[in-house]
Amino acid sequence: MPRIDNDRFYKNALKKHGATAKGLNWHDYYSQIKRFEVLYDLMQEDLHAGDSIVDAVCGFGDFYHYVNQYRKIDYTSYEIVADNIAIARERTGQKILRRDILTDPLDEADFYIASGSMNILSRFETYLFIERCFAHARKGFVFNLPYGKDESRSFNYFLPQEIKHFCKKFDCEIITKTGYLPNDFTVCLKV
Repeated sequence: MPRIDNDRFYKNALKKHGATAKGLNWHDYYSQIKRFEVLYDLMQEDLHAGDSIVDAVCGFGDFYHYVNQYRKIDYTSYEIVADNIAIARERTGQKILRRDILTDPLDEADFYIASGSMNILSRFETYLFIERCFAHARKGFVFNLPYGKDESRSFNYFLPQEIKHFCKKFDCEIITKTGYLPNDFTVCLKV
């Protein structure tokens, strides 16, 4: 179970800030875009026009517009907050499905990406989320997490070495990137 109520966490932010980066509990638009830049940078070498991406918990579908500037992709997203699904469908015109990454069936895709999707999960749920997304990715799974010691009651902080240690069992290339924003890091698991 997430550390805090997922539905309330996102509904309150949407009510307060509207369909903006802050409405997804990001610090601001810049930090959201910076995370997208890093996600894209780590997959761009292996991402080709027409490849499929599953955005695992898409928020408002903003990553679709970011990546579509560079590559025309086959985009699907999973989301569990009903308001976010409606906004993402309207903004992207893409396939936005109501699915829980931890329990529902997942489709195969060339890449899975997750930006902020695990920020309020428990550690067990985070590991399960990573396992499930990676198992359904043909080329890789790229995701970010809050960087730091796990001392928060709300947010799910990790150290990069903890994730690297966990992901060794996948027998894949593991790339981590830090330093682009305080308290954030990105991981790319390449098949």
